[in-house]
Amino acid sequence: MLVNNKNAAKEEQNNGKQQLHLFLAFFRVGILGYGGGPGSIPLIHKEVVDKYNWVNDEEFGDILALGNTLPGPIATKLAGYVGHRVSGLSGMINAVLAVIFPTIFLMIVLLMSLSSVREFDWVNGMTAAVIPVVGVMLAVLTWQFFEKAGKGMGWLQTIIMSSIILILLELIGVHPGIIIVSLIVLALVKRDQGDRAKEGDAP
Repeated sequence: MLVNNKNAAKEEQNNGKQQLHLFLAFFRVGILGYGGGPGSIPLIHKEVVDKYNWVNDEEFGDILALGNTLPGPIATKLAGYVGHRVSGLSGMINAVLAVIFPTIFLMIVLLMSLSSVREFDWVNGMTAAVIPVVGVMLAVLTWQFFEKAGKGMGWLQTIIMSSIILILLELIGVHPGIIIVSLIVLALVKRDQGDRAKEGDAP
């Protein structure tokens, strides 16, 4: 009985620690994710992959790809999934609240005071100064995904596919969600054909 109580207490303590880590991780994302989803993605990657190791690079890429095909802000979708994975329903609620609370609070404060500071040069300067930082974070994350794809598919195929996707996105204006869903379906069909071929070769 005493052992069971100790185990329950230890499990409760670990769960509380996980909840605290979830809140702090996504609170930092919410408070520092300047520029919305694009600015938040590198921060989420830093927290959930590099710092806490809740998911690995491959899993994060899959989560990000699927999340972009669904409606709603990417930060809350990633927070909800990672929170649920780490600590169930309570972790999901905790992570989502942590990532949206700073934005809601700052929006209220800023909108209340915007009329008195919007004409100051330092406000415009602050906005202009943050944009390069967000750009560099996105460039680093982009290179990490590009390098991962190059090692997985081969550099030539990665460059060709990236060029085609760039043309579809920028020149033709195809929605990213359509491209992602199409690639997922193509991968599933290709895998299914490969499985059938293996079954056919089997004696």
